[in-house]
Amino acid sequence: MDRDGLKRSLQDKLSVLTARVARIESHLRDPGSKDSKERASEVENDEVLERLDESEREEIVAIRAALDRIERGTYGVCVGCREPIAEKRLEALPYSNRCVSCAD
Repeated sequence: MDRDGLKRSLQDKLSVLTARVARIESHLRDPGSKDSKERASEVENDEVLERLDESEREEIVAIRAALDRIERGTYGVCVGCREPIAEKRLEALPYSNRCVSCAD
């Protein structure tokens, strides 16, 4: 596994997510429309954005933890059983910190 390429890929994903979270937060701070019908729709949209924001923040935390594991040399080792995490799993979920068995 190309650790430098993986690190760059995770850093790029982190940058994208961080920018997206900043845009969501900016939108959520916007007072919105004064029209009650429009405001009802905006509130509904805000709820969706809040869930996206929460999900992306969780992903940011996971990516930062993966970058930390790369730096410490523990990337790819399951935090549960201390066995190597399968390459296919890491390809699908590069910030995974558990093998398939321990993740279940």
